[in-house]
Amino acid sequence: MNDLTGKLAFVTGSSRGIGRATGLKLAQLGAKVIFHGTQPGEKLLSAVAEAGNNAEYLTADFGNMDAVLALADTLKARALVPDILVLNASVQSYTGLANFDNAEFLRMFTTNVQSSCILLHELLPEMRKKNGGRVIFVGSINGIQPASRLAIYGSTKAALMNIAQTAALENAPYGLTVNTILPGVIETDRNAKALSDQAFADKLKEQIPMHRFGTSEECAELIAFLASDAAAYITGAEIPIAGGWQL
Repeated sequence: MNDLTGKLAFVTGSSRGIGRATGLKLAQLGAKVIFHGTQPGEKLLSAVAEAGNNAEYLTADFGNMDAVLALADTLKARALVPDILVLNASVQSYTGLANFDNAEFLRMFTTNVQSSCILLHELLPEMRKKNGGRVIFVGSINGIQPASRLAIYGSTKAALMNIAQTAALENAPYGLTVNTILPGVIETDRNAKALSDQAFADKLKEQIPMHRFGTSEECAELIAFLASDAAAYITGAEIPIAGGWQL
C-alpha cells in the first residue's frame, strides 16, 4: 500500500534529523527524493548517496526569501514539481517572551513560516495538475502545548498549522491532501545538547506517558503513510507523534 514508485518527493531540511530519515524512507519505498540543505555539506551528500534511486539535492537558505523563490523556480524549470512535498526545514532557539529580540523573532518566523508560504504559493498550482499530491508539514507539539522557553518557536509552528488547514481546505477538490505531524521530544542532533543533561532528560521522560523519547525514523514512518495512496482520504489532520505528551 505504501509503494511510492514513480513519485517525486521534495523534503526540505533533509540533511539531518527527521528530514533525513524521511528522505531515506521515501526513497526506500521507491520515490525519487530531492534532499535539501543550506549548503552541500557532508551530511547532505551522505543522505543523497544512501538514498540512491536517482536522489539529488538542492540548496537554499530559508532565511533568504529570494533564495527560496529561486529554489521554487529551479524546481519548476527542471520539471521537478513534487508529488510529495515535506515541509520540514526550520530553525529553533530557546527564546521566550522574556528574552527574545527582534532579530531572532524575525529569523524564526521568516525561516519557519514565510519560506513555507512561498513554496506553497509557487508549487501548489503545479502540484494540483498531478491530481493527488501530498503536502506534509512537520510541526511540533509546541504548536499546541506552550513551553515558556520555546514561546516564539512554538508560535511559528502554531502559525503553520493554520496555514496547513487553509491549504487543505483549498486543495481538497484537486485530490491534494495537506496534513501536519506534531513531533514531541525526538532524539535528533538538534536536541542532543539539551538531552545530554541527564537530570533534564529524566524530568522530561516523566512528563511523557510512554516514558521515552521518539526517533526520527518513527516520524518518517508516519510521513511515509501520509504520503501514500492509503492516506488519500486524510486531509487537514494534525497528528501528534509524542508518546502521549499531548494528553
